[in-house]
Amino acid sequence: MLIYICQRLLQGAVVLLGVSMVVFFLVNLTGDPAAMLLPLNTPEEDVKVFRHQMGFDRPLVIQYGLFISRAVKGDFGYSYRHRTPAMPLVLARLPATLKLTAIAFLFALVFAVPAGILAALRPNTLLDSITRTFTMLGQAIPGFWLAIMLILIFAVRLRWLPVSGTDSWKSLVLPGITVGSFIMATITRLLRSSLLEVLGENYIRTAHAKGLRRPTVLLRHAIKNAAIPVVTVIGLQITFLIGGSIIAEAIFAYPGIGRLAYQAIATRDIPVIQAYVAVVATITVLINIIVDVAYTWLDPRVRL
Repeated sequence: MLIYICQRLLQGAVVLLGVSMVVFFLVNLTGDPAAMLLPLNTPEEDVKVFRHQMGFDRPLVIQYGLFISRAVKGDFGYSYRHRTPAMPLVLARLPATLKLTAIAFLFALVFAVPAGILAALRPNTLLDSITRTFTMLGQAIPGFWLAIMLILIFAVRLRWLPVSGTDSWKSLVLPGITVGSFIMATITRLLRSSLLEVLGENYIRTAHAKGLRRPTVLLRHAIKNAAIPVVTVIGLQITFLIGGSIIAEAIFAYPGIGRLAYQAIATRDIPVIQAYVAVVATITVLINIIVDVAYTWLDPRVRL
């Protein structure tokens, strides 16, 4: 197990190196950063001096070498907009995004797991049709439109929940529903289809033939085997919640890394963009390793 984890960590390091390379060159190939950072009427001589001081006049390969040598130490430079180190700025916003992610994930699981199980136990019924309809809506409705509708209904008209801020738990309800609606629909559909497939297996019929009660068969045999593809999707969707909360955080003015990334992209704050991508990519790699290790608990047939 330890050797396998070390191998996966080494593979994750290679992935992070590739991600840093792609992001660095894409960001720097979009234009001259000096033109974005300086006023439009800045004299050309001052632009050249600034470009030389910031190292923008060096070849991109050399710039990347200097960048990666600092990045492995956690130094991504200073934010052009906030005038503070980029990585501590991103890490300071990370707890707020993790809190929002936890709320969205809890909301998704509370509704998705019971709905998926009930729909699988009663296929082709009214309950199953309603469940599939809501899951299709959850995957089809754009997040920004859902956020606006939630604000208009629950914040403007009913005045039950605040539009923005982090003053209380109520501030997390609307953005949590917005971020978690897609993953809720995804988990519900996948759990239903996976459980339907498992319930038709021969070992489930054998368990019933032995006289085991239906709840025992469902909990000890069916759900555990049906959870393997669901765990894979959950691992991927958690990273989607962390990295894909940009729109929700921007609409609800939530002070997380998503909103910080949105502002950094709008102002071409390159150090913050690079630090944000590094944090999200690292979390993604770690979650994928945890998911791979969890396979061995769900299915003993899986060998590392």
